[in-house]
Amino acid sequence: MPSIEQLSEPTAEDRTAILAPLEAFSKAKGFVWHPEALVLVLRNDAGAIAGGLISETNWGWLHISILAVDERIRSQGWGARLMLEAEHIAQTRGCHHAWVDTFSFQARPFYERLGYQVFGELPNYPAGETRYFLSKSLGLSGKGQASGASHTPGSIG
Repeated sequence: MPSIEQLSEPTAEDRTAILAPLEAFSKAKGFVWHPEALVLVLRNDAGAIAGGLISETNWGWLHISILAVDERIRSQGWGARLMLEAEHIAQTRGCHHAWVDTFSFQARPFYERLGYQVFGELPNYPAGETRYFLSKSLGLSGKGQASGASHTPGSIG
């Protein structure tokens, strides 16, 4: 008889086994789940990590999970540079859109300045605050080429 067990730290094997039924179902519907990591590191003058971006691309979308910049170098454009570099790389992978989430106490105006628009809200998460979900078109034509892209790759550092 099946049983339910709580895992405090799932292994890579646990995760693979948990995802297997969902991946099989999606694949049968024509959607192969194969996310590709896209991680950018921001280093300070001493070479230490001072932030970065953690994301993945899949099914034509860039999903940004984490964007962080050390407070000592914030407001100098590094967050925007990280985002633009990730968007450029995603375009070269054929992505046509990007999405990110943030909180009312974090960076919604920052993402909106970069062209992201709110498509969903989760009120009272955390208590008294709101979680926002934002997306942006990356401007790809149907052939996977960026239209009007003017970003120079590798220009974040």
